[in-house]
Amino acid sequence: MATKGKSGSKMGKDGMEDLEAVNLAADWSDISQGLRKDLGHQLHSQWIKPIQVGDFCKETGTLNLFLPTEFSANWVQDRFADRLSLAWKIAKSDIRNVKIQVHPGRRKLPDISLNGDGYGGGPMAANDRNDSSMIAVAAGTIGEQGFTSSVGLDPSLTFAAFVTGETNILGCNAAQRMAATETPQFSPLYLKAATGQGKTHLMHAIGHSYLAAHPRSRIFYCSAERFMVEFVQALKQNQMIEFKARLRSFDLLLVDDIQFIIGKASAQEELLYTIDALLAEGKRLVFAADRAPQALDGVEPRLLSRLSMGLVADIAPADIELRRKILESKLTKFAPLEVPGDVIEFLARTITRNVRELVGGLNKLIAYAQLTGQTVSLQLAEEQLTDILSANRRRITIDEIQRTVCQFYRIDRSEMSSKRRARAVVRPRQVAMYLSKVLTPRSYPEIGRKFGGRDHSTVIHAVRLIEDLRQRDADMDGDVRSLLRQLES
Repeated sequence: MATKGKSGSKMGKDGMEDLEAVNLAADWSDISQGLRKDLGHQLHSQWIKPIQVGDFCKETGTLNLFLPTEFSANWVQDRFADRLSLAWKIAKSDIRNVKIQVHPGRRKLPDISLNGDGYGGGPMAANDRNDSSMIAVAAGTIGEQGFTSSVGLDPSLTFAAFVTGETNILGCNAAQRMAATETPQFSPLYLKAATGQGKTHLMHAIGHSYLAAHPRSRIFYCSAERFMVEFVQALKQNQMIEFKARLRSFDLLLVDDIQFIIGKASAQEELLYTIDALLAEGKRLVFAADRAPQALDGVEPRLLSRLSMGLVADIAPADIELRRKILESKLTKFAPLEVPGDVIEFLARTITRNVRELVGGLNKLIAYAQLTGQTVSLQLAEEQLTDILSANRRRITIDEIQRTVCQFYRIDRSEMSSKRRARAVVRPRQVAMYLSKVLTPRSYPEIGRKFGGRDHSTVIHAVRLIEDLRQRDADMDGDVRSLLRQLES
């Protein structure tokens, strides 16, 4: 790829195609965010998020959109084709047609082989983290094919590649224990985390590690959606006995996005019986969802109790320290490209919604710099990541902080400006001052004026005091972390 200068660079054909792909990805990010607001989180996560933007033919004006399965492609085509087509035409005027189809490079998902000795056909194409419909089976013995070690598991999603911090260490340790040689003290393991915080990464890592420790084991990995699809197929084909027998022959069962099984009574019942059968034989089970078991709507009480009976490991949103560590760990693959420290700090502080967006922002920035021959800088980050930054940038006000702190400590809002010196009032007021300095661009005098006209020295004292207490007092640190999560969510 040849480049000339920083602004009017001339690129070869490959470079132009790569830049076009980057631009399409940026357009898709905007469109996807808009659809998320229109459709809601659940519909967007299940049907829109797995879409991959394909190639664009300028001659015909056709843009290809790919989905991982025929089932999901047909569903999106029937329900969202017109909306997707209109959104793309608005975003890019030369797009005249949008074609929704199964990715040609992705092999058709195998049905569960109810009549054979295994789940044959060789390894599947590696799935990506955004594919909520993939099914993966790893078996120690598959007919005469010998052992398979990583069928359907993303080779990059291992424990070694998982960056840990205070917010996710419990989930990571529990996942490692579940994959260890010795029998775990708990089963099932339930990983609870918001989108893009690492629960799918840990599920793949469990699969890799368990196979390494138990090379003759049989693993079943799928999304709840895919479990329901396979269940319905077996039901229609009058093969439920075979389906049940095959499903219960596994040593490790991994079911992702369990929230999508809600409301399906027959599938819930079958999953319940499968859990009971596997637990009775000492097998290992791992479930993942974006909410706690108790928050799952429409789940049969018996199934809810099974999901809750082991360990529920909460993976909280990554704090700024973990976001820095994740970015720094990703930089190694871009060496010797230099990314300044102020850019890393800017991304870590600004892209806070989830880890996937954080890493995606870094990848997009570096790709653009490489394709255009520009140097990675803070200015370039602000210019090229406007879509991601605007989605993450939410202005928190001091009024909002005061209201949240008062609700947390159960005191009246007027106490934020009062002259009372009772400890039950002073400490929450100091916490609110500290959060105001951390979460807003306001100066010490400005913050003081919002707290009953207090002097800036009072605010400085409160900020330093809370910083010190967080180091010495676990309860105070826990209170502040909880408040930060509420305010940044």
